Amino acid sequence: MTFPARLRILAVPAGQRHAAAPRNSVRLSATLSRYLGRQVVIGIGIALFGLATIALVVDVVELLRRAYGRPGVRLGTVLLMASLHLPFLIQKLMPFGVLFGTMLTFQRLTRTHELVAARAAGISVWQFLTPALLVALGLGITTVVAFNPLAAILVARYEALDRALLEQDSSLISVAPGGLWLRQREADHDLLIHARQMNPDSGMLEHVVVFAFAPDGQFAERIDAAQAHLEPGFWRLLDPLLSKADGSSRSEPILEIPTDLTPYGIQESFAAPETLSFWDLPAFIEELEAVGFSAREHRLYWHGLLSLPLLLAAMLLIGTTSSLRLVRHGGTALLIGGGLATGFLFYIMSDVVFAVGLSGRLPAILAAWIPAGVAVLLGLTTLLHLEDG
Repeated sequence: MTFPARLRILAVPAGQRHAAAPRNSVRLSATLSRYLGRQVVIGIGIALFGLATIALVVDVVELLRRAYGRPGVRLGTVLLMASLHLPFLIQKLMPFGVLFGTMLTFQRLTRTHELVAARAAGISVWQFLTPALLVALGLGITTVVAFNPLAAILVARYEALDRALLEQDSSLISVAPGGLWLRQREADHDLLIHARQMNPDSGMLEHVVVFAFAPDGQFAERIDAAQAHLEPGFWRLLDPLLSKADGSSRSEPILEIPTDLTPYGIQESFAAPETLSFWDLPAFIEELEAVGFSAREHRLYWHGLLSLPLLLAAMLLIGTTSSLRLVRHGGTALLIGGGLATGFLFYIMSDVVFAVGLSGRLPAILAAWIPAGVAVLLGLTTLLHLEDG
């Protein structure tokens, strides 16, 4: 058997290895750790590149389908939107990239007998898994603190283009420290509605101010009301005070303003959690709850980001158990198929747990951390069974 040059120094007679181990173990361990870490990085990079390419092609096809018949939406716009959406898709595909990249790396290292040489030198599976786990944890932390803010900025731009070009949404809703802002575009004027608080169940706004603008952008009217009720097809303002641009004002007992908004539509129109960076989510959650709306989805997403490093480590463990013992025990197709099936079953389980957490039947922290914790325990248990009996 011929060992690779980098690992040939480990394949020495047992007596010489025993005599030299105390002096050279630290240096060899550092060299081998760097080598294994670099191979894992390369494997994950190859897997992520392949997955990202497939995701980009599928996204372009879907955008072309949605853009069919839309005036002004050209191929360049579609490609721009797909490029803006790609970083978010890469973030979503990161666990699968680690899973496939780990399987690719350790299968290759096993087939080339590099891990066989490392084991012959007395290195356990836990020792050469340490640099791989550090790579997974480091990749997860980097994704959360650095890559996610960039992906959030780009996907927010993607969502804006999607609303303007494909969905043609006429309203805009946002939350600020001062309360809730809604914008409606009507045929003869634009409305900007501000409220301190809203009851999402009854659709009632409190401390309402409505600014009306002419189509040319000139201020036309201001309406102040203590309350506004969202009825099917219109806002009902109680005892409003109407102030014109010329300084005149008058009071009305009831004023109805047409709208196509619904309480559910308002809740769904808030900034999606993926359009907010990891650093901005806590403040937005506080603002959303202060206005009166539930921030359960945003809280779930934030804890999901926090658990990402642990999740990537879990995917690495699962990928390792599916590829580490291929040469010695055979069953390549079965083990690889088992690893892939485990990864996809985990993805389905994560969606189910997320849906349960979104419904309020499970706390957000548990719903976000249970999938990663279960995956880690599954990987560790399987690896202990295969390696230590």
